[in-house]
Amino acid sequence: MIARAGWWMLGVSLSAGALATLLASAWLGEQRADNGLPVVVASKDIAAGQVLDPALLDVVKWPRGAVPQGALADPALLVGRVPRTALVRGEPLLAAKLTPEGSRGGLAAVIAPGHRAITVRVNEVIGVAGFALPGNFVDVLVSAQDDSQGARMVSRIVLERILVLAIAQEAARDETRPKVVSAVTLQVTPQEAERLDLARNVGQLSLALRNQGDSISAAGRGVSRAELLGLTETKALPPVVPESRPPLIAPVRASHSTPAAERSATGLPDLQVEVIRGLLKSTATFNRKEVALER
Repeated sequence: MIARAGWWMLGVSLSAGALATLLASAWLGEQRADNGLPVVVASKDIAAGQVLDPALLDVVKWPRGAVPQGALADPALLVGRVPRTALVRGEPLLAAKLTPEGSRGGLAAVIAPGHRAITVRVNEVIGVAGFALPGNFVDVLVSAQDDSQGARMVSRIVLERILVLAIAQEAARDETRPKVVSAVTLQVTPQEAERLDLARNVGQLSLALRNQGDSISAAGRGVSRAELLGLTETKALPPVVPESRPPLIAPVRASHSTPAAERSATGLPDLQVEVIRGLLKSTATFNRKEVALER
């Protein structure tokens, strides 16, 4: 009885194993019959604005349920198109990452609609030691004289979260190492381009690298040299006007109409002079003829 039960259990196990093998074989056959959908990917790293050619494209099978939205299957339709952003090897080429058909390659192809590209001169210090790379965001500061405040030096953030399009003549992004260059091209709106052009002509520009995900505005009223050093700024005082004081001796006043009794024997009227000494006031009379002789 025990032996018969053992043989029965063995038969059930063998049957279950055979069924599992058949099911696995059928599933693998279905997988081989359907290897996924074709998706065009980059065969090597592609820079933003680079015109696509067949050597830059490859087709791979992508799992049917994991195909990215906007993925393209025919590489022939992508030849001559221009990507807006840099692509890495194996990355699918999506329609949203491509410029409209007929667009020419180069930096102009990657400028967002309604924006402009403007280049500013930098050095190792101004350019954040070469860490301001294409695809990064920077704030633009200017140090200049404020003529409305007595030509005091002021530093202030004039533009925030500005996209770096290119450094020198390169629009490709290499995150492996910084690169010190003499010029940086920024993407700005027309209004921002006006502010940036004025800023670089009235003072010295500096770039401040910011986090990619930081979109909080931090621009303030700026800082002056006196505020930086903790000094108190004093406004210019009005010029001092000297106080007018009365003369100690009153000017000589000649009497043009003198009564006949006060006339001298010469027939000429005498001169009367009012003399003030401190608080005392008196009048002195001089003969006009004697005064004339003394002269």
